[in-house]
Amino acid sequence: MILEMKVPSPGESITEVEIAEWLVQDGDYVEKDQAIAEVDSDKATLELPAEVSGVITLKAEEGDAVAVGAVVCLIDTSAAKPEGADDAPAKEEKKEETAPKAEAPKPAETAKTYATGTASPAAKKILSEKGIEASAVKGTGKDGRVTKDDAVKAVPSMGTPTTGGNRGETRSKLSMLRRKVAERLVSAKNETAMLTTFNEVDMSPIFALRSQYKDDFRAKHGVGLGFMSFFTKAVVRALEMYPSVNAMIDGKEMISYDFADISIAVSGPKGLMVPVIRNAENLTFRGVEAEVKRLAIRAREGEITVDEMTGGTFTITNGGVFGSMLSTPIINPPQSAILGMHNIVERPIAKNGEVVIAPIMYVALSYDHRIIDGKESVGFLVAVKEALENPEELLMNNDVKKALEM
Repeated sequence: MILEMKVPSPGESITEVEIAEWLVQDGDYVEKDQAIAEVDSDKATLELPAEVSGVITLKAEEGDAVAVGAVVCLIDTSAAKPEGADDAPAKEEKKEETAPKAEAPKPAETAKTYATGTASPAAKKILSEKGIEASAVKGTGKDGRVTKDDAVKAVPSMGTPTTGGNRGETRSKLSMLRRKVAERLVSAKNETAMLTTFNEVDMSPIFALRSQYKDDFRAKHGVGLGFMSFFTKAVVRALEMYPSVNAMIDGKEMISYDFADISIAVSGPKGLMVPVIRNAENLTFRGVEAEVKRLAIRAREGEITVDEMTGGTFTITNGGVFGSMLSTPIINPPQSAILGMHNIVERPIAKNGEVVIAPIMYVALSYDHRIIDGKESVGFLVAVKEALENPEELLMNNDVKKALEM
């Protein structure tokens, strides 16, 4: 029996996927549920499992865009499993050919004469205008003379003459996910009235809390007490104070939400992933840290699903893990705002009339000015700053141990 394997729907609104990589070769024996391919949609990279066991015949090439429901391979279920075959054969690398290859005949070299590399008057004028030396151009005229056509086609080196180093270049196709991310970023810049407001946060109080409680927190809950839980709780509080930041535009209407689904930007092997922490307003510090860890692991292992990255109402991105000091994050449409975290650096600041050294983070809020006014955007970021600089009172209700469930 020959089974036709069709592309399943990865999620709503997705009509096609791209074959990113076949994990098996044509004619391999595959087991049921074995991953046979990685497919890119415009939202995620997913594995395609074999529906039955048998010998596979591939019907699409790597890089092909195929419609949802299209046949991508055939599996012959009547074929017997080869003796000694692996239970889960992986895609094998092509073996190097051992047979000696006949060398291609070398083109006959043109004998060098006084004319070799010499430019004709017309060619010399063109090369002079381009700032190119005649000796740098390979002539196609008689005895290697540089012709006018050679001069017209000659391209100046990029800035400086070549030094004999490697100047190769490669060209590769962008994955469907990367292309979609690019489209969304350009769309956000072109279709929103995006502005960014900045502030700075003294991280000393959070440093002190983490220093005192992080070991006990990890021992009890199995996750670290990181910065993300503090920022998520501070964002949830600020969203309650400024609900327009937790809203979005749909045509001529504004949609407001009474919940906070916080998207967390994560760098994955296939590009930027933005999994969502659902109903973050109901989570404790432990709950946030556990969910961040779970989603980050799934994103980095390529197991994240479309549903897990859909429907956020606000995004937090942390460029500080890569060393970024300051940036203007781009809104994640259709959301209306995004908070950018950055690296923490000891800087001199004024406290109580004195200059002291403190761990400072610059934070940035990019927002859609069509729906969020300057007063609300600045007020929101100030509210985040206040909560982070006074976490015991504003995020923990003056009961640290209860908030951390110690």
